[in-house]
Parts: sequence; C-alpha cells; structure tokens
Amino acid sequence: MGKIQISICFVCSLILNLLLVSDRMYVGGKWELSWSRRAAEEGEAAAAVECSGHGRAYLDGLDVEGIPECECNSCFVGSDCSQISSDCVADVDSGDALFLEPFWMKNAASSAMLVAGWHRMSYVFKNESLISSVLENQIRKLHNTVGNAVTQGRFIVFGAGSIQLLNAAVHALSQEHASVPAKVVASVPFYPLYQLQTDLFRTVDFKFEGDTSLWKNSSDSSLNFIEIVTAPNNPDGQMNKAVLQGSHVEAIHDHVYYWPHFTAIPAPADGDIMLFSLSKFTGHAGTRFGWAVIKDEAVYQRMSTYVELNTLGISRDAQLRAFKLLKVVMERSGREIFEYGHSTMRNRWEKLSSALSVSERFSLQDIPPQYCNFFQTVRAASPAYGWLKCERKEDKECYRVLKKAGIIGRDGTLFGVGSSYVRLSLIKTQDDFDMLLHKIKKLVAKEDDMQARSTM
Repeated sequence: MGKIQISICFVCSLILNLLLVSDRMYVGGKWELSWSRRAAEEGEAAAAVECSGHGRAYLDGLDVEGIPECECNSCFVGSDCSQISSDCVADVDSGDALFLEPFWMKNAASSAMLVAGWHRMSYVFKNESLISSVLENQIRKLHNTVGNAVTQGRFIVFGAGSIQLLNAAVHALSQEHASVPAKVVASVPFYPLYQLQTDLFRTVDFKFEGDTSLWKNSSDSSLNFIEIVTAPNNPDGQMNKAVLQGSHVEAIHDHVYYWPHFTAIPAPADGDIMLFSLSKFTGHAGTRFGWAVIKDEAVYQRMSTYVELNTLGISRDAQLRAFKLLKVVMERSGREIFEYGHSTMRNRWEKLSSALSVSERFSLQDIPPQYCNFFQTVRAASPAYGWLKCERKEDKECYRVLKKAGIIGRDGTLFGVGSSYVRLSLIKTQDDFDMLLHKIKKLVAKEDDMQARSTM
C-alpha cells in the first residue's frame, strides 16, 4: 500500500512540474498562457500603436511611460507621425524592402514568434551542426516550389546575409589556384559592395579588378578570374550572364533579387555558387540571414569553414525566425507573398515609367515582359530599382540635379559608370514611393514649363 501511495505522489509531482514548465496552464477546463502571457501582451501592445499609418512602434524602441514611441517614416513627424514635414525630400537611396511590411502585418498571427529565454543557448544544434536541418529542408522546398534554383544534389551554407557569403565564396574560389592571385571582376553597373568588401578583405590570394569587359579578350592563360554575375542586376534589373569563359574562370551568381517580386522566373538557376538572402525575399534585412547553394563539395567545405571561423555560424535566433517566415510563405506555396510583391512592384514601376515617359530630360532602363514559370503567364516588369539617366549634357551630374529637386538616390559613379546615372529605390515604404513620384512629376512639369517659355 505504501509503495502505491509513493507511486501516486511521484506521478502527481511529475504532472505538476510538467505543467509549471510548460508555456500554458490548465485552468477552469481550458489551457491558458502562463510565463509567455507577459511577453505576448508586450508584443501586442507595441503592435497596437498605430502611428497614423506613417510609422511603427517597436518593442525594443524608445518608450514613454512604458508605451513604445512611434518611429516615423520619412517625411512624417510628431508623436503619432501624423504631421508631414514641410522641407521633406524623397529619400530613395537604400535597399530596404519595406514594401513587404503590409504583407507581414496582414499575417501577424502566423508570423509572430515568442521565444523562451533558454531557447538554444548552445553554440551548436544537437547533431553538432551550426545549421538548422529543418530550415535547410524548408529552403530546398522553397526553391523547388518557386522554381528559381536547382538544389537537388547541392550543398547549402548559411551566412549573415549574402554579403558574408560573397566573401566566403571569393575566399573559397581563390584557393582553387592559390599560386596565382585571382582577379575579382563584375560587369558594370555593379553593386558597390562587391568592390568595397573585396578591397577590405583583400589578401595575396585575390584582388578586385573592376569591369569584366576589360578582361574579355585576355589571352593570358596564367590569369585566374572570379566573376560575380548578378541576375537580376542591382541597379538596372537586367538578367546578367557570365562573360568570361575557360578553365581559369570561376563564377559567383548573386540571385538575391531572383524572386517573383522583381522578375519573371523563366527557369531555375543552375550556377556553381548561387547566393540568396532573406532581405529581398521576405524584406527582413535586419535578421541578417542568407544562404548559398553550392555544387562542389570542396568549395562547400571551404565556405563552411570560413563562416565557422568568421562568426561561429549564424545566430540561432535568426535561423528560427527565418524558419518561421518561410513556413508562412509556404502555406500557399508562396502564391500570397509573390502575388502581393509582384503587384506592388509592377504598380510602382508603371507609375514611375508613366511619369517619366513624357520627359526628354530623363529616361529609365527598358525591361521587356517575359514568361514566368511560377505565375504560368507573361508578366510585366517589376524591378527593385529605377536606373534613371539624365539625357542632357548640362545635367551630367545627375545626382546633383535630382538632389536639387528634393530626390536623394544613389550616384551612378558608385556602380562603376558615369555620373549621368542615378539609382532610385522602389522597394521602400509606400510613403517613400509616393513622395518620389510627387517629386518626379513636379520635376517633369518644370521641364514642360521651360519648353513652353522657350517657344514663346
């Protein structure tokens, strides 16, 4: 009898302890939140601050008497972001994909995370790996569904965004022919960070050597090249292809923008090294998560070692958030986010193109419609950036011309081309785009006034 009583007491104690450490308590015939209640209430309180639709309040932002303060979008001020600044400029310099923010607000419940204070405190996962196997599987499933990259039989490495992986790839490929330093090249216009980062981490094994076309006709077989191929290209949205060929050439394919938001998907990419990131796919640039899909095992091993020695892997919290976001995306096989993303970007591109179509002073890049396997139809252009050119000789400093008109873009000289070009970001908030469109229309109207006066 005594043994039975001891057994009953042990079972009851075990059940009570399980209830106490679980995130919910069984009260009044139903499960209720316990330790997670406070965190959930704090998160919802921050999300409930409306900021007049022109800003956001964040849990880790400044607060007044415990209530998070609004962080206003560009051009808006005041405690609730309800006032527009009188001296506002259209700041369209950065590549923050905040146009996807409304999608995530619509999917607030399914994308929210509440993480215990003891979540994955170790350096490694249970299998001693630095990579979440469930996240890796989700990434493979994602690419197979979207049809934008071949992953079967390939290796995957995680990085702190595609930027860390870019240098990991340069390092890994430069070891292929270590006796001769590799020349790192990219076709102009190219993303400035390619040069800035390669110069920063330059070693005896590699050096940035500028525009690919300068080396196209080189017959020196002793030279080794690493060509960065960007498709779609940043800044002009073109689907670049490798220029250099031969056994002495290796390629890194930057496909950060190769998603149905920004371009048609005619076929899965099949490069030796392909880079992707969360920043342009879901818009979560601050999470700092990217991945590389790699053919060669030796290159994979060298890139893995680079990331391990550089940062000891990627934050477990970042991997968890990426997994959560990808689960939301895959709920409808990606249709919802890509339909929203493409519709938004196409609409912005059409409005900007229309505003500039009557101008003889400014022009935009041409991107023809193309068949998309994901949408199973011919789809119109929806690039991330407008690559604007000042056509007049007197406007050769195009960045200054636009700045004078209240538009802050990114100077074309940073992309390795002439000063007659400026990149305009179309992927920021709706407020940012609306202000850009307003300033562009005003600038074009001024052009019309000047022409009218000249004919009087």
